[in-house]
Amino acid sequence: MVELWKTNQKFFVLINCQGLGYEIQILESFFIKLKTNQIFNKNLTLWIKHIKKEDSDLLFGFTSKDQKNFFIEILSIRGVGSQIGMGILNKFSICEFINAIKTQNKKLICSVPGIGQKMSDRMILELKSKFKSEIQIEEERGKDKFEIKDPEINKLFDELQLTLKSLNYKNKEIKTILPILIKEVDHFTIKGNNLSFENLLKLAMNYLDKDSSNIA
Repeated sequence: MVELWKTNQKFFVLINCQGLGYEIQILESFFIKLKTNQIFNKNLTLWIKHIKKEDSDLLFGFTSKDQKNFFIEILSIRGVGSQIGMGILNKFSICEFINAIKTQNKKLICSVPGIGQKMSDRMILELKSKFKSEIQIEEERGKDKFEIKDPEINKLFDELQLTLKSLNYKNKEIKTILPILIKEVDHFTIKGNNLSFENLLKLAMNYLDKDSSNIA
């Protein structure tokens, strides 16, 4: 990584690859983690989507394959451009947006800049069938999923799991510490403190690294 910057609510990272600089647009959550050095000195993987235009080549980077595939699926809808796709992923987790499609929550969908009433109707019509399998999977997992009533905290945990996976922690390890983290969060919020993603990520990595050292 060479440089980070923000322009008109767009977030970028410049990566040096064998002397060539690649400008990649990333999500705000990943931008914040890089800027605050929360994932410094870690091996990171970005899933890249290349969009070629007549006068430019655009690169979009995601911390998981699911995010990239979701972004590509969104772009398949007529009238939806790359910035609307990034806007959706900046505002919602994938699960939250799929749920908004499933429940036809037009108000929530229209809260994304650039999405109006007609586009939200088109999204619901086209995406409900495309995300049918994902919706069914979420429903089947519902009984096993940890219940977090606060949507903001729920979004933090969704982002946390994606970030930890991008840092090469195993899914089994991540699932093991989730109940511990939820209890920590409850204790933290009861005391009237504000929970930040950085604090949650640091806490999760402390538990994971501690478990790894015990195994070693």
